[in-house]
Formats: sequence, C-alpha cells, structure tokens
Amino acid sequence: MTFRPVLSESQAVPTLEGAGVHLHRVFGYSEENLCDPFLMMDDFRNDDPAKYKDGFPWHPHRGIETITYVLEGQVEHGDSLGNRGVLEAGSVQWMTAGSGIMHQEMPTGNDRGQMHGFQLWANLPSSLKMTAPRYQDVQGSDIPTVVDDDGTAIRVITGNFWGKTGPVDGVAADPLYLDVSVPPNAEKTLQVDTYSSAFAYIFAGSGTFRDASEPIGVQVEKEFLGEELNIRDLSGNRTLVRFDTGDEIRVRAGPQGMRFLLVSGKPIREPVAWHGPIVMNTRQELMEAVRDLQQGTFIK
Repeated sequence: MTFRPVLSESQAVPTLEGAGVHLHRVFGYSEENLCDPFLMMDDFRNDDPAKYKDGFPWHPHRGIETITYVLEGQVEHGDSLGNRGVLEAGSVQWMTAGSGIMHQEMPTGNDRGQMHGFQLWANLPSSLKMTAPRYQDVQGSDIPTVVDDDGTAIRVITGNFWGKTGPVDGVAADPLYLDVSVPPNAEKTLQVDTYSSAFAYIFAGSGTFRDASEPIGVQVEKEFLGEELNIRDLSGNRTLVRFDTGDEIRVRAGPQGMRFLLVSGKPIREPVAWHGPIVMNTRQELMEAVRDLQQGTFIK
C-alpha cells in the first residue's frame, strides 16, 4: 500500500454565475486542467435568497457530464427534451450532455432560506462527445451510507466503497464520488484507485492529510501517531486538496470533525477546447457547436 502525497492545496474563489448566483469556484475555466477528467467544480452555498434565486436560466451543454449534489434547499430543473424534476436535499443529478442539450436550473432555499450544493463537471472522451444525452436523477434515500465503528459516515454516490455501490452508473470516467464525515480527532485510511486523479474538497470542519514528502514552501508538522508522519495543516472550510498517485489517503479530523467530498476518476488525457458550457477537443469542433446554436440544430 502506498499513501498519496498532497500535490497542492487551494481555496475556492468567490464567483458570479448564471443570472447573478453568488458561489465559490473550487477549480476550473482559467486554470490548467489539473484534475483530469474533472473540468470544474462550484460550491453554491448561501443563506440569502437574493443571491441565488435567479438561478441558471436556459443555457447549452455539449461534450461533458454535470453532477449536481444538493445538501440544503432544492433545485428545479428542465431541459429542451421535455425532462422536468426537482432535486431535493440529499439528492444527486448526473447529466450526460453528450451531443447537446439546453437546460435550466433554478434553486430555492429551505425554510430558513439556506441553499447549499455542488456542481462538478466531468469531461467526456472524444469517442463519447456526441453520445445521446442521459439523465440519472437519484433521490437521497437511494444513496447508501456506510458507518464505521468510530462514527465515520460515508455516502457512496458512485463507485464501490466499503462494500457499498453508489446508484449512479455507466459514467465514462469510472468515478468514485463520496461524501465523507469524520468525527472529531478520528483518523481514517481511505482506499482509492492507484492511478485515478483524486481530490478532496473540505466544506465543513478541518483536519489534516498525510503527506509522503514535505511539500516545498508549506509548513509541515510532525506528530507521532504510532509512526512519524509528515502531515499538512488545512484550514478546512472550502479547501481543495489534490493528491498524487497512490492507493490510500489518510485523513485525521480536527477537534470539530471534518466533512469533505472525495472524488477520483480515470484521466482522459485528450486536448480540451472550451467555450463556456461546451467542451470539445478542438477549436473547429467548438465552431461547429456555435454554428449549431445559431442555426437551431444544436439538439441532435
């Protein structure tokens, strides 16, 4: 077994999207594609309805998959194919845009006005860029949760973990998507595929991840926890941690506990050409997509 070293740590950045939704961008767009096959991730969390109520009106997608995970409030969605639905707290939508779809997402808060969720974009390989669109709407009650003896609770959205299989399937990146809650001061070792890209996004509490070597320019504390470990202190809330290769991640929660998303997927390693919510391999393919939009032939 080899522990994954921490490659980098960064904070999500305040951003405006849609019709004026205030959110935090975890990674994506202007950055180098360091989380291949994942392109972008947003944390939309707010308790002021004025900062999210106008939502994400009709817009196109092509060449990617969007994964929306709602923790508080709800998101009403609709698309050009006639699909309609509401994502309640705890539920997930995994949308394969493929050859093209027009859709909208309109959030509403809970009874206290709170809205919280995440949207992750996963790239599609060139062979599946123009596949037929597909939805997987999963209710929170259908997402398995496994609880360890120390109280660590893990929701398995997709992939296999601790004997549970997530309900989302048939995704190109063969991803693992977990919602992990570690109780105060507990330490856990979590297995991941050795060569998949992997990252953690801490959105509540704080803690530390074991590092195989001391990263340059970062203060490292050494503690004796049955063995001498090099670990990196993390500020916790809205912190992205990228990992290098290896098959295990060791995490230790702080005194308030820690909750984070753990995501991994197989890199595609293909050229990426962006035009907003359209992601293809070449500029020519982007130009074709724009022509399709202008000529009314975007939906295949």
